Order: sequence, then C-alpha cells, then structure tokens
Amino acid sequence: MALSSLRPLRHRNFALAMTTSFVSSIGTWMQSVALGIYLTETTHNPIWLGLLTVSAWTPAIIGSPVGGVVADRWSRQRWIQLNNFVMACTASALAVAALTHHLSPSLACYLAVGEGLCNSASWAAWQSLLPEPVDNDEVLAAVSLSSAQFNLGRVIGPVFAAIALALGSVGLCFALNAASFVFVLVVFSFVRSPSRPRPTTRVRLFAEMVEGAKRAWLVRGCRNPILGIGVIAIIASPFIALVPAMAIIVLHADTAWLVTAQGVGAVIGALSLPVVATRTSRITVLYRSVVALGVALGLYALAPDLVVSLIALVFLGGAYVGTLTGLNTSVQVHAPRAERSRILALYTLSLSLFYPLGAFAQADFARHFGVRAVSLVAALVLLAVVGVLRLRVPAYWSAMDSSPVETPILLAD
Repeated sequence: MALSSLRPLRHRNFALAMTTSFVSSIGTWMQSVALGIYLTETTHNPIWLGLLTVSAWTPAIIGSPVGGVVADRWSRQRWIQLNNFVMACTASALAVAALTHHLSPSLACYLAVGEGLCNSASWAAWQSLLPEPVDNDEVLAAVSLSSAQFNLGRVIGPVFAAIALALGSVGLCFALNAASFVFVLVVFSFVRSPSRPRPTTRVRLFAEMVEGAKRAWLVRGCRNPILGIGVIAIIASPFIALVPAMAIIVLHADTAWLVTAQGVGAVIGALSLPVVATRTSRITVLYRSVVALGVALGLYALAPDLVVSLIALVFLGGAYVGTLTGLNTSVQVHAPRAERSRILALYTLSLSLFYPLGAFAQADFARHFGVRAVSLVAALVLLAVVGVLRLRVPAYWSAMDSSPVETPILLAD
C-alpha cells in the first residue's frame, strides 16, 4: 500500500522539494504550538487564538493572487526562496522579542501578518511545482505526500516544541522555525526542473488576476473545489485554531497531545487514501472523507475525556486531509497550463479567506457558549451541507471527477 503512495519520491527534484517542506513544517508547527500555548496561558481568552488566525491568514487576500501572477511569470524556485528569506526574518523577530521579554499578544499578531503574506504569496508557486517532477498518474500521490509531510510535521513539531519549551522558552521554538526557513532557502537552490516559455507581454497585474479567475469559473473541475474549500474552511477548519482552547480550558490537558493526534490521523490518511482511490475512485474518496469529517468533528465535540478526544482527532485528521487532498487534486488535474498558478492561488485564497473568518467567529462563539457546543454545531452544519449537495446538486461531485477539457502540460522554470 505504502509503495504506490511513495512513488513520487523516486524523482530527485520532488524528493528535495518535499524534504525542504518537511523541515519547514516541523518549524511551523513548533511555532504554532508555542504561540497557542503562549496566547492561551497569557490571556485565558480564546478570542486571541481567533485574532492570531485572522492575522496569519487574511494577508492571503493580497498575497495569493499576486503570488499566482508572479509564479506564472517568474522562476517559481526563486520566488519560493525570496519569500522564505522574509519569513526567516519575521520568525527571527518573534524569537528576539520572546527571548528579550518584549513579546505581547498584539506583537505576535502583527508579525503573523508579515509571515502570512509571504506564505500565501509563495504557496501558489509551491502547489504549481508539486506535479511537475512526477508522472501524470502520480499527481494525487504527490499532493497526498505534501499533506503527509505537513501533518507529519504536526506530529513531530509539538514533540520538538515540548523539548524546546522544557529547555528554554517559546523564543527557542521561534528561533528554530527561523532556522527551518533558512534551510528551505539553501536546499531549494538544488531543485531543478525543465524550462518553460516565459511570457513576453508586459505585466498587467489586475487584468491577469481577472483572466485567471474567469478561467477558473469556466472550468467546473476548478470552480467546484475552490467553492468547496471555502465551505470547509469556514465550517470545519476552525477546529484547528481552537485546539489549544479545547486542550487547556476544557480538557485541562497538554495542547501537544491533541495536535499530535490530529497529525497522526492525517499522515495515515495521506498515505492510505491514494491507494483506496485507485481501487474505487478519487471522488468516492473525497465524498466519503467529507462525510467522515463531519462525523469525526461531532465525536470530537462530544468526547467526554482526553482519551476519546485523541481517538476522535485521529479520525478527524485523516478525514480532513482526505478532504483537502481531494479538492486540491481536482484543481491540479483540471487547471489549464497558462493560468495554472493563478487558479491554484484562487484555491489558496478561498481557504485563506474563509478559514480565519470561521476561526474568528467560532472563537467568539466559543467564548460565550463553549468550544464543545461550537464544534458540535459546525459538525451538524457540515453534514447538512453535504446532504443538500448530494440530493440537490449531484453534478457538483461528478464535475470534479470528469476529465479536464484541456490536459495540463506540466512545465516548470
């Protein structure tokens, strides 16, 4: 089972890119856990978790579309390196503030804006590179491996964060995250891919964004997952931002346990679901993952103790990664080559816009009604949406499973 899921790693450039992303994911989750603990213990108010999420994700409103245009015109490798350099600087500033005892919740949110802007700007370039070093029939496995390494970082990152917190402070976690960005900057210099034709027309930033958006809307295999990820982001994804509140305020447990459980489930799902898709279909796996996401989120909300919560989070992590991987793969498969990065940027923008909105709203509701109640309502709403789509708009799913009108020619810098 694992061998077919790991096939993309036989390509040197994909393996190198995946290694850099894995190291960066570990650093990102170390910082995320440390910041969640810092904000919860310092303020004892879940609203700061929502504010941090808004600060980190809403810059994508600018970063994603601009990054998509740049990635369609310029070297994607160089663009990724440039943004990682800036993120190394923001993480370093966070570390210095913490180590010199000048860190505050508001400063953490301000620095999250800069890091979020660069992360969203480079994400379209990263997504565009994912399928290029691999064979066409390995795209789903490549996207799944990307999710797997990110979520394996979710498993390892909290462990490293716990060690760093025991040895020093949250500042050490931030410093190690800065070092992970430097690692990406260096190693990405060795990533190679075939050349691609460069646009000779002058840059028309807004017009090119509009062209990409029009193309995405016309291709249902792109439009449907872009709309779908927005729905998932505003309803289901906020459980991630509220994990520290669930752990510390409700379960009186270590946040790292819950984060790790979700990561374990996500890694298992990312490695196993591509194999299941070859035996059934990609859309069957996607649909069942969305249903399982709603059910698992409900079980997580109702879990009476830490052990049951951890079990629910394992299933929740697997269902969540299956949902995001399925939607992302549909865009990868159907996106026309000329607007590829811009369409992927719209997918990222949909996630980046609606996730912080949902996280902030659910964090505010959690302050009044509790994390459990908010998570349970979110689960019920998601299942209701899936039911309506199944009964009223069955073509929503089939459009993402159909063959693309134009088979993307996967070229790189």
